Amino acid sequence: MTDELKQAYDTWMDRVRSTSKGERKRRLTNINNHAEKMFIKQVWWPAFEHFNNLHAEYEIRDFKDGWRYLDFAYITEGFKICIEIDSFGTHWRDVNRSQFADHLMRQNHLIIDGWYVLRFSYDDILEKPCVCQQLIQQLIGKLGISSMYIELQLCPTESAIIHLATSLSTPITPKFAAITLGLHRDTIVKHITNLTEKELLIPTRTDVKRICSYRVNKALLHLHT
Repeated sequence: MTDELKQAYDTWMDRVRSTSKGERKRRLTNINNHAEKMFIKQVWWPAFEHFNNLHAEYEIRDFKDGWRYLDFAYITEGFKICIEIDSFGTHWRDVNRSQFADHLMRQNHLIIDGWYVLRFSYDDILEKPCVCQQLIQQLIGKLGISSMYIELQLCPTESAIIHLATSLSTPITPKFAAITLGLHRDTIVKHITNLTEKELLIPTRTDVKRICSYRVNKALLHLHT
Protein backbone atom coordinates (compact mmCIF):
# COMPACT_ATOMS: atom_id res chain seq x y z
CA MET A 1 0.00 0.00 0.00
CA THR A 2 1.12 3.56 -0.64
CA ASP A 3 1.43 5.86 2.37
CA GLU A 4 -1.72 7.74 1.30
CA LEU A 5 -3.74 4.56 0.93
CA LYS A 6 -2.44 3.07 4.19
CA GLN A 7 -3.37 6.18 6.14
CA ALA A 8 -6.84 6.37 4.58
CA TYR A 9 -7.37 2.62 5.03
CA ASP A 10 -6.30 2.64 8.69
CA THR A 11 -8.52 5.63 9.45
CA TRP A 12 -11.49 3.96 7.73
CA MET A 13 -10.97 0.61 9.47
CA ASP A 14 -10.55 2.27 12.88
CA ARG A 15 -13.88 4.02 12.35
CA VAL A 16 -15.61 0.82 11.20
CA ARG A 17 -14.24 -1.22 14.12
CA SER A 18 -15.24 1.44 16.65
CA THR A 19 -18.87 1.15 15.58
CA SER A 20 -18.89 -2.66 15.44
CA LYS A 21 -19.32 -5.38 18.05
CA GLY A 22 -19.49 -9.14 18.42
CA GLU A 23 -18.82 -11.34 15.42
CA ARG A 24 -18.46 -8.43 13.01
CA LYS A 25 -15.75 -6.83 15.13
CA ARG A 26 -13.95 -10.17 15.35
CA ARG A 27 -14.04 -10.50 11.59
CA LEU A 28 -12.73 -6.98 11.14
CA THR A 29 -9.74 -7.72 13.34
CA ASN A 30 -8.95 -10.99 11.55
CA ILE A 31 -5.38 -10.78 10.26
CA ASN A 32 -6.14 -13.29 7.46
CA ASN A 33 -8.34 -10.97 5.37
CA HIS A 34 -5.75 -10.85 2.58
CA ALA A 35 -8.27 -11.10 -0.29
CA GLU A 36 -10.30 -8.16 1.04
CA LYS A 37 -7.16 -6.03 1.45
CA MET A 38 -6.11 -6.84 -2.10
CA PHE A 39 -9.55 -5.74 -3.33
CA ILE A 40 -9.06 -2.38 -1.61
CA LYS A 41 -5.53 -2.00 -2.97
CA GLN A 42 -6.10 -3.26 -6.50
CA VAL A 43 -9.70 -2.29 -7.23
CA TRP A 44 -11.55 0.09 -4.92
CA TRP A 45 -8.88 2.65 -4.11
CA PRO A 46 -7.57 3.11 -7.68
CA ALA A 47 -11.16 3.53 -8.89
CA PHE A 48 -12.46 5.96 -6.24
CA GLU A 49 -9.66 7.11 -3.87
CA HIS A 50 -12.01 7.30 -0.89
CA PHE A 51 -14.08 5.05 1.39
CA ASN A 52 -17.28 7.10 1.54
CA ASN A 53 -20.32 4.84 2.09
CA LEU A 54 -18.23 1.66 1.87
CA HIS A 55 -18.68 -0.90 4.69
CA ALA A 56 -16.53 -3.98 5.40
CA GLU A 57 -17.98 -7.22 6.83
CA TYR A 58 -21.44 -5.68 6.63
CA GLU A 59 -23.90 -7.47 8.91
CA ILE A 60 -27.38 -8.40 7.63
CA ARG A 61 -30.22 -10.70 8.65
CA ASP A 62 -30.47 -13.72 6.40
CA PHE A 63 -33.50 -15.70 5.21
CA LYS A 64 -33.08 -18.15 8.11
CA ASP A 65 -33.35 -15.27 10.58
CA GLY A 66 -29.66 -15.53 11.42
CA TRP A 67 -26.78 -13.21 10.60
CA ARG A 68 -24.67 -13.09 7.45
CA TYR A 69 -21.66 -10.94 6.61
CA LEU A 70 -21.00 -9.33 3.25
CA ASP A 71 -17.36 -8.78 2.33
CA PHE A 72 -18.21 -5.22 1.34
CA ALA A 73 -21.37 -3.17 1.05
CA TYR A 74 -21.64 0.15 -0.73
CA ILE A 75 -24.77 1.89 0.54
CA THR A 76 -26.19 5.29 -0.25
CA GLU A 77 -29.69 6.73 -0.48
CA GLY A 78 -31.60 4.85 -3.14
CA PHE A 79 -29.49 1.74 -3.64
CA LYS A 80 -27.15 -0.79 -2.03
CA ILE A 81 -24.43 -2.90 -3.61
CA CYS A 82 -23.00 -6.12 -2.20
CA ILE A 83 -19.41 -6.91 -3.27
CA GLU A 84 -18.12 -10.40 -2.58
CA ILE A 85 -14.58 -11.72 -3.08
CA ASP A 86 -14.46 -15.44 -3.90
CA SER A 87 -11.29 -17.45 -3.52
CA PHE A 88 -11.55 -20.75 -5.41
CA GLY A 89 -10.01 -22.86 -2.66
CA THR A 90 -12.04 -21.57 0.29
CA HIS A 91 -15.36 -20.94 -1.46
CA TRP A 92 -15.84 -23.84 -3.85
CA ARG A 93 -13.35 -26.66 -3.59
CA ASP A 94 -14.32 -27.79 -0.10
CA VAL A 95 -18.06 -27.04 0.04
CA ASN A 96 -20.61 -29.83 0.17
CA ARG A 97 -23.93 -29.89 -1.69
CA SER A 98 -25.88 -28.38 1.20
CA GLN A 99 -23.41 -25.52 1.61
CA PHE A 100 -23.42 -24.88 -2.13
CA ALA A 101 -27.25 -24.69 -2.19
CA ASP A 102 -27.24 -22.40 0.86
CA HIS A 103 -24.71 -20.14 -0.85
CA LEU A 104 -26.93 -19.71 -3.91
CA MET A 105 -30.08 -19.20 -1.85
CA ARG A 106 -28.29 -16.50 0.15
CA GLN A 107 -27.59 -14.56 -3.03
CA ASN A 108 -31.19 -14.97 -4.22
CA HIS A 109 -32.48 -13.43 -1.01
CA LEU A 110 -30.03 -10.54 -1.26
CA ILE A 111 -31.44 -9.72 -4.68
CA ILE A 112 -35.03 -10.02 -3.44
CA ASP A 113 -34.14 -7.64 -0.59
CA GLY A 114 -33.03 -5.02 -3.12
CA TRP A 115 -29.29 -5.62 -3.25
CA TYR A 116 -27.20 -5.39 -6.40
CA VAL A 117 -24.65 -8.20 -6.15
CA LEU A 118 -21.18 -8.14 -7.69
CA ARG A 119 -18.85 -11.13 -7.28
CA PHE A 120 -15.14 -11.12 -8.07
CA SER A 121 -12.68 -13.97 -8.01
CA TYR A 122 -9.43 -13.46 -6.15
CA ASP A 123 -7.59 -14.26 -9.39
CA ASP A 124 -9.38 -11.46 -11.26
CA ILE A 125 -8.54 -8.98 -8.51
CA LEU A 126 -4.86 -9.84 -8.92
CA GLU A 127 -4.72 -10.28 -12.68
CA LYS A 128 -7.58 -8.11 -14.04
CA PRO A 129 -8.06 -5.25 -11.55
CA CYS A 130 -9.02 -2.74 -14.25
CA VAL A 131 -11.87 -4.97 -15.40
CA CYS A 132 -13.13 -5.21 -11.81
CA GLN A 133 -12.90 -1.42 -11.42
CA GLN A 134 -14.85 -0.89 -14.63
CA LEU A 135 -17.63 -3.28 -13.60
CA ILE A 136 -18.22 -1.40 -10.34
CA GLN A 137 -18.11 1.96 -12.13
CA GLN A 138 -20.49 0.70 -14.82
CA LEU A 139 -23.03 -0.45 -12.24
CA ILE A 140 -22.81 2.83 -10.37
CA GLY A 141 -23.15 4.70 -13.66
CA LYS A 142 -26.17 2.61 -14.63
CA LEU A 143 -27.77 3.56 -11.34
CA GLY A 144 -27.30 7.22 -12.29
CA ILE A 145 -24.53 8.14 -9.87
CA SER A 146 -21.17 9.16 -11.31
CA SER A 147 -17.96 8.94 -9.26
CA MET A 148 -18.11 12.72 -8.93
CA TYR A 149 -21.47 12.46 -7.14
CA ILE A 150 -20.17 9.69 -4.89
CA GLU A 151 -17.23 11.86 -3.87
CA LEU A 152 -19.59 14.75 -3.14
CA GLN A 153 -21.95 12.32 -1.37
CA LEU A 154 -25.03 13.31 -3.33
CA CYS A 155 -28.16 11.23 -3.03
CA PRO A 156 -29.91 10.03 -6.23
CA THR A 157 -32.43 12.90 -6.15
CA GLU A 158 -29.69 15.51 -5.87
CA SER A 159 -27.79 13.82 -8.68
CA ALA A 160 -30.93 13.86 -10.84
CA ILE A 161 -31.40 17.59 -10.17
CA ILE A 162 -27.80 18.31 -11.17
CA HIS A 163 -28.16 16.20 -14.32
CA LEU A 164 -31.35 18.08 -15.21
CA ALA A 165 -29.86 21.50 -14.45
CA THR A 166 -26.78 20.88 -16.58
CA SER A 167 -28.97 19.85 -19.53
CA LEU A 168 -30.86 23.17 -19.53
CA SER A 169 -29.85 26.36 -21.32
CA THR A 170 -31.80 28.39 -18.74
CA PRO A 171 -31.74 28.38 -14.91
CA ILE A 172 -33.62 25.56 -13.20
CA THR A 173 -36.68 26.22 -11.04
CA PRO A 174 -38.13 24.04 -8.24
CA LYS A 175 -41.46 23.85 -10.10
CA PHE A 176 -39.87 22.63 -13.33
CA ALA A 177 -37.69 20.09 -11.48
CA ALA A 178 -40.69 18.77 -9.53
CA ILE A 179 -42.76 18.27 -12.70
CA THR A 180 -39.90 16.74 -14.70
CA LEU A 181 -38.74 14.36 -11.96
CA GLY A 182 -42.24 13.54 -10.73
CA LEU A 183 -41.57 14.61 -7.14
CA HIS A 184 -43.35 16.91 -4.68
CA ARG A 185 -42.17 20.51 -4.84
CA ASP A 186 -41.29 20.51 -1.12
CA THR A 187 -38.99 17.52 -1.68
CA ILE A 188 -37.28 19.30 -4.57
CA VAL A 189 -36.85 22.48 -2.54
CA LYS A 190 -35.22 20.50 0.28
CA HIS A 191 -32.69 18.94 -2.08
CA ILE A 192 -32.05 22.20 -3.94
CA THR A 193 -31.30 23.80 -0.57
CA ASN A 194 -28.76 21.04 0.12
CA LEU A 195 -27.18 21.56 -3.31
CA THR A 196 -26.99 25.29 -2.66
CA GLU A 197 -25.24 24.69 0.66
CA LYS A 198 -22.75 22.44 -1.19
CA GLU A 199 -22.31 25.31 -3.67
CA LEU A 200 -23.27 23.13 -6.64
CA LEU A 201 -26.27 25.33 -7.36
CA ILE A 202 -26.15 29.13 -7.19
CA PRO A 203 -29.26 31.34 -6.87
CA THR A 204 -29.72 33.56 -9.90
CA ARG A 205 -30.71 36.39 -7.57
CA THR A 206 -29.69 37.01 -3.97
CA ASP A 207 -31.54 40.29 -3.46
CA VAL A 208 -34.94 38.67 -2.97
CA LYS A 209 -36.45 36.69 -0.10
CA ARG A 210 -37.95 33.96 -2.26
CA ILE A 211 -35.43 32.45 -4.65
CA CYS A 212 -37.12 31.10 -7.76
CA SER A 213 -34.31 29.86 -9.99
CA TYR A 214 -30.77 28.48 -9.80
CA ARG A 215 -27.82 27.92 -12.09
CA VAL A 216 -25.18 25.22 -11.94
CA ASN A 217 -21.81 26.10 -10.45
CA LYS A 218 -19.86 24.74 -13.41
CA ALA A 219 -16.54 25.81 -11.92
CA LEU A 220 -17.03 23.54 -8.89
CA LEU A 221 -18.34 20.66 -10.98
CA HIS A 222 -15.30 20.95 -13.22
CA LEU A 223 -13.01 20.35 -10.23
CA HIS A 224 -14.64 16.95 -9.67
CA THR A 225 -14.71 15.71 -13.26
